This record gives sequence, structure tokens and C-alpha cells, in this order.
Amino acid sequence: MIFHFAGGLGIFLFGIKYMGEGLQNTAGDRLRDILDKFTANPFMGVLAGIFVTILIQSSSGTTVLTVGLVNAGFMTLRQSIGVIMGANIGTTITSFIIGVDIGEYALPIMAAGAILVFFFTKALWTHIGQILFGFGSLFLGLELMGKGVEPLQYSQAFKEMTLSMGSNPVLGILAGTIITLVVQSSSATIGILQELYSQDLLDLKTAVPILFGDNIGTTATAVLASIGASVAARRAAMTHVLFNVAGTVLFMLLLSPYIAFVQYITELWGLMPAMQIAVAHGTFNVTNVLIQFPLIGLLAYTVTKLIKGEDHTIEYKAKHLDMMVLETAPVLALRQARLEILRMAEFSKSGLLETAEYLNSKKLKNADRALNYEEAINHLDKQVTGYLVKLSTHPLTKSESGEHTMLLEAARDIERIGDHMENIVELVEYQMRNNITLTSQAMDDLNTMITLTVNTLEKAILSIKDQDRKTAEEVLALEEKIDQMERDLRKQHIIRVNEGICEVSAGIVFVDIVSNLERIGDHSVNLAEAVLSH
Repeated sequence: MIFHFAGGLGIFLFGIKYMGEGLQNTAGDRLRDILDKFTANPFMGVLAGIFVTILIQSSSGTTVLTVGLVNAGFMTLRQSIGVIMGANIGTTITSFIIGVDIGEYALPIMAAGAILVFFFTKALWTHIGQILFGFGSLFLGLELMGKGVEPLQYSQAFKEMTLSMGSNPVLGILAGTIITLVVQSSSATIGILQELYSQDLLDLKTAVPILFGDNIGTTATAVLASIGASVAARRAAMTHVLFNVAGTVLFMLLLSPYIAFVQYITELWGLMPAMQIAVAHGTFNVTNVLIQFPLIGLLAYTVTKLIKGEDHTIEYKAKHLDMMVLETAPVLALRQARLEILRMAEFSKSGLLETAEYLNSKKLKNADRALNYEEAINHLDKQVTGYLVKLSTHPLTKSESGEHTMLLEAARDIERIGDHMENIVELVEYQMRNNITLTSQAMDDLNTMITLTVNTLEKAILSIKDQDRKTAEEVLALEEKIDQMERDLRKQHIIRVNEGICEVSAGIVFVDIVSNLERIGDHSVNLAEAVLSH
């Protein structure tokens, strides 16, 4: 019984994962873009959440992705609540698929999928094969789980346990929550529930509270994903918990009429037992969304009060790029592009400071923040460059054309500064993985050079902001000091290695960090020279 059940569960989980990967690959790896672009308001967020969850066959996956987007600044807390609500509806599709009894066709479906995966070279057919093979595996796993639970109908202990859960629904909620926490898939837990119900091992009064518990248990993944993330991301994860707990409390108060409603629907439509659970699951989540959707503001307010703290989320989206202005007033569009480039530049300075902090503290949070800044710079670079390319199709004066070129080059230089920040973070990670220790003298030298580099970058940003030629000339003088320092530090490093004070492996890390700082200085000079040449 245990082997059949455990093996069936494993195949079922594999089927869901493999089918989800196939669907995701078929649609293209644009799920993040979907959530980013189609969440302008909570209603669109609900639709996006439903769509993405159907694609990846995992509400946990959608909520984790949403928490990541909130953490990255792509999505606000209010927008994320709509997506989370949609994910709860989207996950019910799996239970309806399971409710269709096509287990006897599982093996030929898997065979068809395997043929497409192994004998077709075109990516689309391979992905369709993945979907079919995963789909067949899902039903094969259910069949094996069904065989595994059959003997339970003769178990007196199991009958007593179900009777106790039937008389005390709270036990059912706890059981559903714990099982989902262990399995890490509400779809799998509901699949098990559908099999038990189909075998007449549970009645609806016992099954429904377990179903409610499944919905609470699935929130754990998002909570885990939010650990160490921004305040906004933790609030998004807490919203998922509150949403499902509040829905469970409400439906528990109306348990008897709700069960009567499900029985009426299933009898009216003549549904199979597994489909009855799917209907219960679907109506619970859809009704919960309809009830709580008008309360999104209250949910956001509640989690803000529960999770205190200032939000340090980096906002990736451009703030100043207006397409209407681009079409009607090119001069204003250039100003908007300049403002966005200044945001990029400030991100580069903040990211460099976080990188320096990571070099000294070795704390992961500093590395994460530095990489978040680098990713934000990359995102803004694409947006600004695209905006400026569109602007180039409009008539510009000679002066405007010169500024246009300068802004394009400035965006490129700032993006490269972000790359060098990332390189330094990776070097520190390499140092930690390989237990490489830099001498105190080496650390002092690096911190001195970092201070000089940050100062140079700050003045370069100021020269762009104020179009100040004097400040730009100061940048050139500071960069000469950086170049000289790089040469001096290389020589000092060679002396330390020769004297046995510094290990060769430590020297590699040291020299590479110095090189990346020198390159940041070069790009700062490029920013200043753009001001001098304009």
C-alpha cells in the first residue's frame, strides 16, 4: 500500500512539474513580463495570476514569482494582491483536470509524449511532448495512488480518524495544512483527497475542511521565498496567508450550507466523485476572490500594519519616460531621458556602496542589494535606449542631436559600471567559496581605492546633473589618481606575494577587484567627457 501510494505520488508530482515546464516552454519564458505588463490594476492582476498559474500548473510558483517581482520593485503590493488572488483561482484547473476520469489512457498519452520528446528535433514538438508526457504521468500517478489507498476501506483506525475529523472540522483543516506543507503542492494534496473521496473513504463533510487546509498550506512556499527579502515582498507573502485564512474562517462559519450547495450542484450535473471535490475547490476560491477583491485596500493596509519597517525596494520601472511627450515635444523627451539616466547613475552609486559593504561584511543581504541595483540598471538601460532610439526618428536640431548621442553613450557607460559591480560581487563570492583571506593591508588598499572610485563617480553624476564643466574636469583629475593607484597597488601586491605575505590565490582576487574599480573610473570619465564635449 505504501509503495503504491508513495510511487504514485512521486509520478503525480513529476507529471505536474513536467507538464508545467512544457506549457511554460511552449508559451516562451515570458511569465515575468506577463506579470510585469498586465498588472496595471488589481483586476488585470487577477487575470494575469490565473493565466500564469494555468501555464506553470503551480499557484506556489506564481506567488513566489510575484514575491520576487515585488522585491525587485516591478510590482506594488496592491498589484501583487490581485495576482495572488488569480493564482488561487488558476490552481483549481488542475483539480478539474484530475476530475476527468481518463486514467486508462494514461500510458498511451505518455507514449505519444515520449515519441515527440525523443524523435522530434523541433523545439515546439518537444515541448508539446513534455506536456503530453506530464499529463499522462499525472493520471498514472493518480491510478497508483488509488490502488494504494484501496485497503484503507478495511482499516478501522482510518475510519475512526475520518469520523473524528468529520465531527471536528478543525482537525481536517490542520491535516490538509500539514500534508500540503510536507508535499509542497496543494494540487497533489487535492489529488490525494479526490482519490480518497472516490474510494468512499471520506465523506464531503470531512473532505471540505481538508481542502480548506490545503489552501492554507500552499502559502508556506511564498512565505519561505520572502525570508530575507524586502519589506514589500514579505507583505505580499503575508497577504497570501491572510487571504486564505480569512476565506477558510468565512467558509467554516457557513460550512453546512456550503456543503449542501456543492451536493446540489454535483447532483444537478451528475458529476463523478473526483469532480465534486474539484467543484468544491473551484467555488471556494472563486467566491473567496469575489468577496475579498473589493477589500484589496484593507488587505494592503492590514499587512502594512502587521509587518512594520521602511521599504527599501528598488523601483525598476522608468518614472519619466512619456511616449506622448516623445511624439509631441522632442526637447522635453530629451529632458525626461536625462532624468531617467540620472536615476540609473544614482543606482550605480548605491550599488557600488553595497558592493563595498559586501567586500567588508561578507553579508549576503549586501550582495543581493548590489545585484538588485545592477539588474535595475540593466532594465532601465533597455527602456532608456529604446526611448532614445524612437526619439531619433523625429527631427532634432544639431544641439539636440548632440545631447541625444551623449545620453545614449551615458546609458551605456552606466550599464557597464553595473557590470563591474557585479564582477566584484562574484569575486567576493569566489573568495568566500574558496576560503581565501586578504591581508589587512590589502583590505585597507581596496577600501582606499573604493572611496576614491565612489567619489569620482559621484562627481561624474553631479557633472551630468548640473551640466557643470568644472566638476567634469575634477572627475578627469580624480581618474588619473585611480589609474596611478591601480599601478601602485599591483606593484605592492607583487612585493607581498614575493615576500610570502600574500597567497597567490588571494592576489588574483585582489588584482581583479582593483581592475574592476579602475574600469569604473574609466566609465566615470566617459560620463564627464560627454559633458565637456557637449
